[in-house]
Amino acid sequence: MLNESGEALGSITIARELQRYGVNLSERAVRYHLRIMDERGYTQPGGRDGRSITPLGIEELQIALAPDQIGFILDKLELMAFQTTFNPAKRTGLLPINTSVFAQEKFKKALSAMRETFKAGFGVSHLVAVGHEGEKLGNVIIPSGKIGLATVCSVAVNGVLLKAGVPVESRFGGVLEIRNSKPRRFTAIINYAGTSLDPSEQYMRASMTSVGEAARTGNGRILANFRELPAPSRPIVEETVGLLKEIGINGVYVLGQTGEPVCQIALGANRIGMVLLGGMNPVAAAVEAGVEVDNFSESGLIDFERLVSFWDL
Repeated sequence: MLNESGEALGSITIARELQRYGVNLSERAVRYHLRIMDERGYTQPGGRDGRSITPLGIEELQIALAPDQIGFILDKLELMAFQTTFNPAKRTGLLPINTSVFAQEKFKKALSAMRETFKAGFGVSHLVAVGHEGEKLGNVIIPSGKIGLATVCSVAVNGVLLKAGVPVESRFGGVLEIRNSKPRRFTAIINYAGTSLDPSEQYMRASMTSVGEAARTGNGRILANFRELPAPSRPIVEETVGLLKEIGINGVYVLGQTGEPVCQIALGANRIGMVLLGGMNPVAAAVEAGVEVDNFSESGLIDFERLVSFWDL
């Protein structure tokens, strides 16, 4: 909770926020754990009766309890889908986002590198939000000297379908090969149930994408995610996807037929496959162009009214 907040929190607030994740601790129990973390240097007093996380605490959070965090990303995706309240018909509600943080002097270069990707339609949506230092995008507070860019996360599709009564199984995040502007096959896969790290972030760090090239030439490798749906839900899915497209959310890249493989991924007899575009594809193009960025996948929710067109930036 302290890491996501980016600011000092008291035990009452922490206890309340933890309940959203199914962790029930009394205020007294929270204070007990905070004292232990103070002693270990993971937290420090930060305001009246509050604590903030230290650099050592952030490091510990990244490396500790790795075996216990297997499947953490899948749990996070399902939670964010449940928390999505966006109604495409009314164009109101909360959507999940990814947040990318750039140095102020590099932001224009990043936007330039992203143009072709948005033009080619490799983003989940052309709708974005910009945050300046001190402002908040999802759970991320933009640091001094930085600019944040929020892109719509592919989990938005999960959330809207869930509200329409369609259960969505999130299987994996991958790198999708594009040939002649058409999806061909997955060349890398990380199963959500078997990782504690976000696949898209790992692919970008490993320089496994060529999103910019795919946007310019129709041949390359982009970020994509694979979902499974019950076959009888197809009419509802098609109607919902149509509503999302009308407002500029085009996250569904491929919707397969019942029981047929999708991008060489096999399916059961009564299932259909769905490939979603990676929400961070535009950012991947900026990384390929040499722009340094700090990425926070599935960084929280944002009100639809805060989003603007990328072309208006």
